[in-house]
Amino acid sequence: MIVGVPTEVKNNERRVGLTPTSVREVVKGGHEVVVQSGAGAGIGADDSVYLAAGAKIAPDAASVFDQATMIVKVKEPQAGERAMLRNDHVLFTYLHLAPDPEQARDLIASGAMCIAYETVTDDQGRLPLLAPMSQVAGRMSIQAGASALEATHGGAGLLLGGVPGVAPAKVVIIGGGVVGKHATEMAIGMGANVTVLDRNLDVLAELDARFDARITTLYSTTDALESTVLDADLVIGAVLVKGARAPRLVTADMVKEMRAGSVLVDVAIDQGGAFETSHATTHEDPTYIVDGVVHYCVANMPGGVPRTSTSALNNATLPFVLRLADGPHGALLSDDHIRNGLNVMNGEVTEPAVAEALDLPYVQPFEALKG
Repeated sequence: MIVGVPTEVKNNERRVGLTPTSVREVVKGGHEVVVQSGAGAGIGADDSVYLAAGAKIAPDAASVFDQATMIVKVKEPQAGERAMLRNDHVLFTYLHLAPDPEQARDLIASGAMCIAYETVTDDQGRLPLLAPMSQVAGRMSIQAGASALEATHGGAGLLLGGVPGVAPAKVVIIGGGVVGKHATEMAIGMGANVTVLDRNLDVLAELDARFDARITTLYSTTDALESTVLDADLVIGAVLVKGARAPRLVTADMVKEMRAGSVLVDVAIDQGGAFETSHATTHEDPTYIVDGVVHYCVANMPGGVPRTSTSALNNATLPFVLRLADGPHGALLSDDHIRNGLNVMNGEVTEPAVAEALDLPYVQPFEALKG
């Protein structure tokens, strides 16, 4: 298999699909790797490091797509990249198709086998390739929120942890999954007053035990959501439904009633956003204000710390890259966890949540693989 690694082209995306260490493992497995010149610049790995790991260097993305059968990326392919996909390509990356009909349409038209990191599962029903970036994003959400609360950034002028004699800021985290846990850890570490809402009682019990009554956990009802959000200084949207569009839990009417200078950080923006007033922003221009409330909705938050993020992501993706490189059809047929990652194949949608969100026909993965 020839595995291709193009330079990421999304705004301020400095991560890379394979590190030099991962390249060495893929080459050791008997495969070839073609890396676009400069792809590793954001993680401090120049072309010479990739060459030493056994990769070939291609001058541009077109050369990578032309030579490779399997394309390994980080973020969803942009329009120019999608135009280079062929029906013999295997695309392995984050896709987040549910809120992105244009991308879905292009991937369907390409005929490529498109496997999404975010829907690959494990034996416990978790999402192992989403988890490392959720950990990073959860921690970054508190850093970003703390910065946005500063008056110079449009916030209320609050220090998240307060100081002796001055109350800390109130942080509300909607969702107690991987993002929520790591956001909670950071918020507590900074001295904030933290409340976490979730509808899974086991999750709430785990959080309560883990943080030893240093937080408030609430079952997420409409009343609980409204009362906590309206009293919050910082709200983190950390909800996730596998493969589907994120539910918009904070309405525009609720935002109107929030205190001026409060902050919303929407970690779910890749899946469409947890707040009705959310729209995707970039690292260059990360925030905007609606009804006096600062919104931080950067769609590739972990791209801001590419060295940490790329290493963490590769730790999780490398075993799957090796399995797919050895034979994608065989890997998909024999491993239901990899098969759960299959979103589009042969022009058909094979992820039910995506098909439902975009009102498209759904074909079971096994049927698509037979075709």
